Amino acid sequence: MCAKKFDYAILGQGAAAFAAAIRANELGKKTVLIGKNATTGTILGGTCVNVGCVPSKRIISAGEFASDFRERKFSGIRFSEPQVDYSKIAAEKNAMVKQMQHSKYQEVLGGLKNVTYINEFGSFDGKGRIKAGNETIEAGKVLIATGARASVPDFNGIDSIDYLTNEEALSIKDAPKSLIVVGGRAMGLEFAQMFARLGTKVTLLQRNETILPGWEPELIQMLSAYIEDGGVTLRTGVSMEEVGSDGKMKFVKALVGDKRETFTAENILFATGRKPNVEKLNLGSAGIKAGKGGFIEVNNRMETSAEGVYAAGDVTGEPMLETLAAKEGYAATENALNGAKAEIDKNVVPKVVFTMPEAAYVGLTDEEANGSGIRCSCSPREFSGLPKAEILGDTRGLVKMVIDHKSHRILGVSILSRSASELISQATLMVKFGMTIDDVIDTVYPFPTLSEELKLTALSFYKDVDKLSCCSI
Repeated sequence: MCAKKFDYAILGQGAAAFAAAIRANELGKKTVLIGKNATTGTILGGTCVNVGCVPSKRIISAGEFASDFRERKFSGIRFSEPQVDYSKIAAEKNAMVKQMQHSKYQEVLGGLKNVTYINEFGSFDGKGRIKAGNETIEAGKVLIATGARASVPDFNGIDSIDYLTNEEALSIKDAPKSLIVVGGRAMGLEFAQMFARLGTKVTLLQRNETILPGWEPELIQMLSAYIEDGGVTLRTGVSMEEVGSDGKMKFVKALVGDKRETFTAENILFATGRKPNVEKLNLGSAGIKAGKGGFIEVNNRMETSAEGVYAAGDVTGEPMLETLAAKEGYAATENALNGAKAEIDKNVVPKVVFTMPEAAYVGLTDEEANGSGIRCSCSPREFSGLPKAEILGDTRGLVKMVIDHKSHRILGVSILSRSASELISQATLMVKFGMTIDDVIDTVYPFPTLSEELKLTALSFYKDVDKLSCCSI
């Protein structure tokens, strides 16, 4: 069978792949998008829209709405306890996902006149040659954007039980009455709090001594307390020994500190990391090198070890973020097809955990800055006392700003608050463009807003802002 020739072949159908296909189409390059991957539940659009951030944030938003009702921040307003019907929440989520998948991916793909879509697994058959179902493809340049899927360690007894990962947890029609969540990073925290707010009794087991290892300790301490206040039983320093089922309930036997404990629940959700979708790619035939955990190694121009082959998105490892994947896919395509030398700087990529309050950071933490030889200063400041926080009846959280001691350039910002996912974009610009705290102080902020906390934190390096009136500078 004769090979079909293309300028560009893209393996994948998620954020990185679509950003690449859109840019290749704009450049007028004959492109093939080879869609299938090994992530259960993903169709056109990839993980995020189908079994990731879009459906999870919809359910998280429902839980947040119910929680706000229960907290009754305004004594002058009375209402009854919210009644949660998880099956309806799930059905609405499914309808939203279907609509978004159609409008943002199916229709977009239909408008890419230079892009051919093949809904098959792709596999390398030598340099620049790919098998896709019954088709043989030859392409001048190739992008691997096949993503990643949930990874569950081989715990003793794991094969004897059915369990949940994020993919199955987002497809259930009824919330479990009780749930054990294994993993205390972003995904584990989000799912634990999400189900707890919708009426599930949740226990979260974290291997490390803290949740979100590597984040600022002040933020970790505060967020841990908020999650426990919200009804989640949080256990850290947990060493898993066995999982199983007694027929009705599932159990985890673990060593917590120096004490053995058994935890039981209706189901277990594992948020224990992800693994790359590379098994079907036959990478060796194209001379492509994989690194730790099987993730494809790339440089900051998204080039792999094989000339003319690029990789982008979750298949290259952490951080696994949809917008970063899209940026990487776009940059790889510019470099491959347009002769550019676009580079990715992951230091200015914001990370967000969609708990409530939300957690976010960008740039360097205090420990990272000092560890890299920078003499830095840092100033954590809580939201209590901020007028907008008082108005909203939610003063939880803090902003911690890390700056260069000499130049006052902002090196990193961590935020724990309502709407931290929105506020971190301002902080990202501060870090990306090398702004100083004086630049922030000299900027007029609207009042009353949560974003004022960024300015007050910058100002706190010079004076006690709690002794100032509103809008005093």
